[in-house]
Amino acid sequence: MKKSSTAPFSGYQKIVVGLLAFLQFAVILDFMLMSPLGALIMPALQISPSQFGVVVSAYAFSAGISGLLTAGFADRYDRKRLLLFFYTGFILGTLWCGMAQSFESLLLARIVTGLFGGVIGSVVLAIATDLFAPEQRGRVMGLIQTAFAASQVLGLPAGIYLSNQWNWHVPFIAMAAFGLAGGLLVAWQMQPVNAHLKQPQEHSAWLHLYHTLTAREHLLAFAITALLSTGGFMLMPFGSAYVVNNLGISLDHRPTIYLVTGLCTIFIGPLVGKAADSVGKFAVYLFGTVLSIVMVLIYTNLGQTSLPLLIIVNTLLFIGIFSRMIPVQAMMASVPAQTKRGAFNAISASIQQLSGGLASVLAGHIVATGASGQLLHFDRIGYVVVASALLAMALVWRLHGQLAARPRQS
Repeated sequence: MKKSSTAPFSGYQKIVVGLLAFLQFAVILDFMLMSPLGALIMPALQISPSQFGVVVSAYAFSAGISGLLTAGFADRYDRKRLLLFFYTGFILGTLWCGMAQSFESLLLARIVTGLFGGVIGSVVLAIATDLFAPEQRGRVMGLIQTAFAASQVLGLPAGIYLSNQWNWHVPFIAMAAFGLAGGLLVAWQMQPVNAHLKQPQEHSAWLHLYHTLTAREHLLAFAITALLSTGGFMLMPFGSAYVVNNLGISLDHRPTIYLVTGLCTIFIGPLVGKAADSVGKFAVYLFGTVLSIVMVLIYTNLGQTSLPLLIIVNTLLFIGIFSRMIPVQAMMASVPAQTKRGAFNAISASIQQLSGGLASVLAGHIVATGASGQLLHFDRIGYVVVASALLAMALVWRLHGQLAARPRQS
């Protein structure tokens, strides 16, 4: 067992991990840019926090709808071709975001970006599951999730710098150009991913969607996905405004926060993945949940604070988030059969986006702007996130028991 937990990657597998991590980097950065740029976008377009919440949630809702519409067909095509199709639309949508000049235009741009970008993550996970054995998946998910930290180390500071030097439009335009280069690299280096096409397929795409959506063993995983989406979509959209207006941190210090936090957490993903494969996925998840709950309560109840303290809190919070997401993704990879992985991941991504969109809208109605510009009631968001984390922990424990009772499968 110990030997299998350290099974090495082949040369091609290393290339695939790098390509998948890059795609995740692009999609995550596109979403995360909205948070630090929110402090600039809201006054520039003269929109309120609730309207900004709608812009953020528009991506989520359109991505959720796209995931459901795609799910029935997700296992009928070469996964590489499917990935490149949606990635092309995502790049075009990102470019539109950079050209938006009004609330309405930005809203439409985020809808288009979500229609294409929301499916990419599900295809990435399906490819990772197809090409890597169960005892490798903790490390694979850890490396792919490193894209989250990399977006902070490389993407967010660069995006903020570009917005400070020019305006908030430039980061999106630069992201589109950078993403195009990465897409061409994926088209060149990745081999077709079509082993699932050799197995029997359901004749009707809609029946395939229905059977994947209603399978009892899938429902628990979908419920967990919905709960895990709550935290990020409630905290991140207003994170920049909260840090600047409530914690008293200057706009000029935001790149430092993202850079230091990202540098610390960029090493955490692979370590968490290795721990999930060797120590146990549920044990790592439990650690991450406890740490996340503690740090969310501290973060959402901070007053005026120093930059070093905020960096420490932010870093510990992300360590907790990574320690939850990576083992759960590795566990869920074993839930669907190979012929249903595309549909399962598309539905899962759809649920993630739809529940996250609702969470973002809810957060926009919980917080309000005070007379001095401070966000009011931000602590209440923290309590909602903690409640969802506790419920998710109970469901993950049940999923862990179900998977442990199964015979080993690929």
